[in-house]
Amino acid sequence: MDDPHYLSGLQLTGRRVVMIGGGTVAQRRLPRLISAGARVELVSPHTTPSVQGMVDAGELVWHERAYASGDLKDAWYALACTNDPEVNAAVCAEAERERVFCVRADEGESGSAVTPASGRHGGLLFGVLSGGEPLRSAAVRDSVLDGLHNGTIEDGRQPHPEGSLPGVALVGGGPGDPELITVRGRRLLSRADVVVVDRLAPRELLGELAPEVEIVDAAKIPYGRAASQDVINSTLIERAKEGKFVVRLKGGDPYLFGRGFEEVLACAEAGVPVTMVPGITSAFAVPAVADVPVTHRGVAHEVVVVSGHVAPGDDRSLVDWDLLARMRGTIVLMMGVERLPQFAKALLDGGRPADTPVAIVEDGTMRTQRTLRSTLDKVATDAAASGVRPPAVIVIGPVAGLAPEGHQP
Repeated sequence: MDDPHYLSGLQLTGRRVVMIGGGTVAQRRLPRLISAGARVELVSPHTTPSVQGMVDAGELVWHERAYASGDLKDAWYALACTNDPEVNAAVCAEAERERVFCVRADEGESGSAVTPASGRHGGLLFGVLSGGEPLRSAAVRDSVLDGLHNGTIEDGRQPHPEGSLPGVALVGGGPGDPELITVRGRRLLSRADVVVVDRLAPRELLGELAPEVEIVDAAKIPYGRAASQDVINSTLIERAKEGKFVVRLKGGDPYLFGRGFEEVLACAEAGVPVTMVPGITSAFAVPAVADVPVTHRGVAHEVVVVSGHVAPGDDRSLVDWDLLARMRGTIVLMMGVERLPQFAKALLDGGRPADTPVAIVEDGTMRTQRTLRSTLDKVATDAAASGVRPPAVIVIGPVAGLAPEGHQP
């Protein structure tokens, strides 16, 4: 049977919306009402901690009591979300008398309105109803979102106007697994005319691009062949000024040792607009997938992320290695494989205990991921013996010695 409801978009900005019940259902429904600008009033004796957080932030008004007849007066929209069917029925009955559309969470078909499974993409907001089968609605919504994100479903946007300057999107691709790019990053990538890509960016995503998309390899291979940063900057600017939408796709997060801000400054100087899309940083994500937390209660209260591009003692170094050695928390060393013996020695010379745990995660989030666990006095030798190669994230500190029960290093 076809769903009998009439889909319509409600303009709730500044309008009174009443929610009865402050449990987990309210917790799911409130964020979208708040983001729509509704003036939400919650009536409930209790709330979940997350709902309490919204109250404390001033995002809604909480009447800390049970529902009473008359609560829906002057409301534009209502939601009955308690765990008591009798209360929900009473709320719906009042809504009917007041001519207020009302969603009933426990028996959707008994209310005068239902909440669709909704999704957002590039300025689109769409909803799916399936005649009382919420799991089906959610599955269809997710399929449509996936199609919009990867470009298999057209979103109906008009091509860039002739002579416009769409500019550059600086997109962090995450630690390597193509599923760890942000939703916004993937959406912008699907709209690119030109993609300037680094070696550590999620390469599988390039296979989803249309054949006419220009791919510019800006690979920066450590200690080997590298594309000049000036060439990369000029490529971004020239292609954008040709009226093309350029995506600069980087691994990790562009602003963490990714030279992203250098590219932003170059584009700004040339009058090219830049959209910044942060990425999941490898410094924290890669250890996480290898069961190495960079902080843990009672173990580490500080995390320092350090670049391994320059050795200790080098005149160009901006790192105080003696200070790092005196710290008790976590050091996350990026791009440090080549000079690992020097970094370990600097920390040992500065007073870090020789038995300080160290974890090296190579090819994090990828099929070839592997983890080496050692101690500060032995890690350089162990890494060489194991053939550790970049890209790898090195975690130094007590957290590197933690592992779930039964963990196999």
